[in-house]
Formats: sequence, structure tokens, C-alpha cells
Amino acid sequence: MSDKDDDSKKGFPDPEEISKRLSDFLKSSFGENVSFTTMMDSANSFTGPTQEEPSGENHDLREEPQAKIHDFDLIPRQIKAHLDRFVIQQDEAKKALAIAVCDHYNHAKYLRRLAKEDPDKAASIEFAKQNVIIVGPTGVGKTYLVKHIAELIGVPFVKADATKFSETGYVGADVDDLVRELLRKADGDLELAEHGIIYIDEIDKIASAGNSMGRDVSGRGVQTTLLKLMEETEVPMRNPQDIQSQMQAMMEMSKGRNSGRDTINTRHILFIVSGAFSGLEQIVEKRLRQGAIGFGAAGSDDTNSISLHESVGTQDFIEFGFEAEFIGRLPVRVVCDHLEAADLFDIMKYSEGSLIRQYEREFESFGIQARFTDEALEEISERAAKEKTGARGLVTVCERLLRNFKFELPGTTVTELSIDEEVAEDPEKVLQRLIEESNSVGDTRIVSEIAAFRRKFEEEHGVKLTFESEAVSRLAELAEERNQSVLQLCEELFHDYQFGLKLIQKNTGQQSFPITTAAIERPDKYLSGLVVASYRDDSEQ
Repeated sequence: MSDKDDDSKKGFPDPEEISKRLSDFLKSSFGENVSFTTMMDSANSFTGPTQEEPSGENHDLREEPQAKIHDFDLIPRQIKAHLDRFVIQQDEAKKALAIAVCDHYNHAKYLRRLAKEDPDKAASIEFAKQNVIIVGPTGVGKTYLVKHIAELIGVPFVKADATKFSETGYVGADVDDLVRELLRKADGDLELAEHGIIYIDEIDKIASAGNSMGRDVSGRGVQTTLLKLMEETEVPMRNPQDIQSQMQAMMEMSKGRNSGRDTINTRHILFIVSGAFSGLEQIVEKRLRQGAIGFGAAGSDDTNSISLHESVGTQDFIEFGFEAEFIGRLPVRVVCDHLEAADLFDIMKYSEGSLIRQYEREFESFGIQARFTDEALEEISERAAKEKTGARGLVTVCERLLRNFKFELPGTTVTELSIDEEVAEDPEKVLQRLIEESNSVGDTRIVSEIAAFRRKFEEEHGVKLTFESEAVSRLAELAEERNQSVLQLCEELFHDYQFGLKLIQKNTGQQSFPITTAAIERPDKYLSGLVVASYRDDSEQ
């Protein structure tokens, strides 16, 4: 006899019936917009074992992130090398973060091993957490640094904005939702969540000193609440003021799935906060000037040349508006540098998350292959540096420069766009010329299909095709006459082209080949002419 039958005889409804009744109760009390759902799938890891434990492949996938944390073996140099792929410059910040992360997770690994051998000794070990505060202007890569560290290590990552705490009264228990969000990001894996990273941006906005130009003093209460989280405390898995969470807890108890563990420990959660800290330089300079007694104006000049890397201290943060206890929980101080034009050029040219990759994809969606020249990137970088918003200035400049190209060129026969120095200097002139040289095909699907064929051909054969404007128009006409798609027509006309083009490539080293109307009308004859010409050119060399 099943358990469900036993429950029915005892007069208890089954769990599904309980869920339905609770859902109906909530809707009748609070309206149709309120719904009740269980969290059994995501709660398995913190509500104890069940009768049917995950097994096989799924079980291994669940264990993998934990194993990665417990077997942490990265060294600071490896972490910095990973960050170098995505964030340009900021070498000192990368080093400090890499060391702090290694110290933090190596200590967690040591405690886990010690707890198996001697639990009492493990509980008595004291450790000063390597929580981090990052100082730097907007757009220099602060969030990028933390995000990619979390991805490398394989831990859940939660980003929050400190302004929400002060503006909406996020004090007391609500700040605990940052920790609960880690559990959600870890898919209910409690142990993984307890080794996650919480990143709070714009932390300077909760400073409460007189220097802070009248900021809300509630920031002091937020600091007090956060500092408890940053050390070690137990956070309830469910918000006590959330009715739905409490109902779900009751559901789990009714199913006998509650193991008694209902809190998240923050001992091994790494906290990283950041902000622009406008005015901090003046505080440091004032302190240094006061300390340079007897040097006069010369001492003032010297202080101007000293960077925050070397000079910012705990007392400066306290004067800025932080409680001593709060800033004491952030022993690792990292300073990010301003980005110059040369740095912005490197970001676009070499970063794996480069903005120009994004623009290339956006134009590609319209069937246009966009390419940026170094001269254009240099001009864009110079303009972006004047925006004084770091890498975000690149978006501002590129959007302003290319907005009309995105609006006017889709739906024309333009399939190639070289964003060069001429475009950077006079975009309207270049755009007008492109429009005059092209024809409108009306249906963007046509150029999109040509782009898809060209991309596939290049990926499979390593040969680039460029379709001239007249050729695109002719393809559109021919496809309509034959009742075919342009993609099908291209595959039919050029299905053997790779052999001849690879031969030409071998003879001449040519990488790109134009497709003209002659290639559309008589593809075999056109290709034969190119092959013959390549042997002639080869013999003349």
C-alpha cells in the first residue's frame, strides 16, 4: 500500500492537496495576483536527504561546483592572467584581488579539511576575512573584475547597488536578502552558496559624515547591518516577513523534508564593495599636507603627485563617512586607475569582451559585415577619453557615430561596411555615398541570407566572399524569378566554388574574393577566369 493511501486513512490530505488549499486561501485573501508555488526542486540541498536521491549524471553535475571550491588550487598569477583577458590595465588592482581571493578560498579549504580531522580545533581557528573595497571612477572595470573572478572559481555571484539600501530603507533583515540571493543563484546548494561572492557597488553613497554633503544618515544603519554580514553570522534562509516563504517552509515540514538546517552561515562568503569615492583624493591630500610641516608650497606639490595606491588609509575612509567598525571589515584596499585614450584603444582592440565585437554582431544581424580599422579605433578612443566615463564613453561615442548607419543601411544592398578614419571624421558624407551606390531591396531578409551564406562559406572553407551591390540586386531578382530563397540560390550557384578559390588562394595568397553580377550570371565561367588569372599572376612573379 502506498504512503498516499496511508495518509488518506489517517485523514491527512496529500502534499499536493495541501498545496492547492494554501494556493486557494492566498488567492481568496489577497487576490488573483498572489500565487503559491513549492520550492522542492531547489530546496533539496538544504532540506535533507529524500527517498529518491539524484543519481548518475545529474548527481555528478551537482557535485562538481562544490568539488571545485574544496579543491581550490589556483595561484594569484593564474587569476590575474584570466582577468587580463577581459580587463585592460588595472594591474595593481588585479594583483590585490587575486591574492585576496586565493587567501580566502585557501583558508576555507584548510578549515574544511581540519573540520574532518578535529572539529573542535577547526571551530577555534581565527581568520581575518579578506573582504575587499575597490576605489575607482566609473567605467574602469570594477564590476568586470569581480564578475570574472566568480566565473573562474565557479561560485555564485550576487551584485547589488548600495543606493537601494539608503533610498528604499533596506535596513535590518532586508539586507539579508543579499545572502538569500546567493542560495538562489546556487540552485539551492547551501554549501556552494556559503562560499559565494557578494558585490556591492556605489558603497560610497552610504557614507554619513559631514563631508558627505548631507547624505542620508540612515547610511550609518546600513553600515551597521552590513558589517555583521561581512564577519560571520547566521542568516535565515527565508525572510520572516515573507508569507509565501513561511508557507513553503510549512509545506516542506509536512513532507518530512526539513533537516533542521534553516540558516546560511556567512563565514566563507567573500564581500567586495566598490565606489567612485569622489572627494577622497582631497581628503588624502589634506592629511598629507598637514603632515608635511615645514615644507610649505613644495610639500603641497609633492602630495599632488602621490597616488591613492600608496596613500589612502583607514582614517581617510572614516573621514569620508564610514564607521571605523565597517571599514575595519574591509582590510584589502584596491585602487583602480583612470583610463586614458590608449587604454580605451586596447579595450576595443584586445579585450575578449570588446565593444566592437558587439557592434559587429549588431550589423551582422542586418546582413552587413562591419570591420573597424585601427585609425577609426584611435579616433573613437580619443573622443571617449574626453567623456570622462571610462569604458562607458566608448558606447556613447560609437552610438553617436554609427546610429544613422544602423538606421539607413538595413534593407539596402550594402553588405560590407568599413568603419575607418573617413567614417570617424565625416560619417554623414560616407553614409550618403553608400546610399547612393547601393540599391534598396526592401526586404532585409535578402541581405541577411546573403550574410548567412557568406559567414558559413568562410567558416567552412576559410575563404571570404564580398558581394557587390549590383550582385545583391541581381540575386534578389533571380530568386524571385525562380521562386527560391536567396540562400538556396547562393548555395546552388556557388556550391563548388571553394575548390577553385582555394587554388587561387594557394597561388596568390588572396583571402577575399568579390562576387559580381558576372558571377551570378555565369558562375563557372567567372571562376575559371579567376583561376587562369591566378596562374598568370603567379608566373609573372
